[in-house]
Amino acid sequence: MGHKDGRIRHQLLANNRYDEALGERESAYQGRYQVTGNYIEYWDDTGFTADGEFIDGVLYHAGMVLYRKE
Repeated sequence: MGHKDGRIRHQLLANNRYDEALGERESAYQGRYQVTGNYIEYWDDTGFTADGEFIDGVLYHAGMVLYRKE
């Protein structure tokens, strides 16, 4: 999943871990995630939490809109 400008990218891994890249900084944040229906929760390895919602295949997360990368 990524922001339209490609600056923010989330890779949701099959083992319920995620990797977030910010601009040129790969693996800026990592942690675990859980999807329940259209709702996603994140627990970052540094201790903070976040959430989001999938609507029509688009992820709305922390004021951002992230699209599936084809």
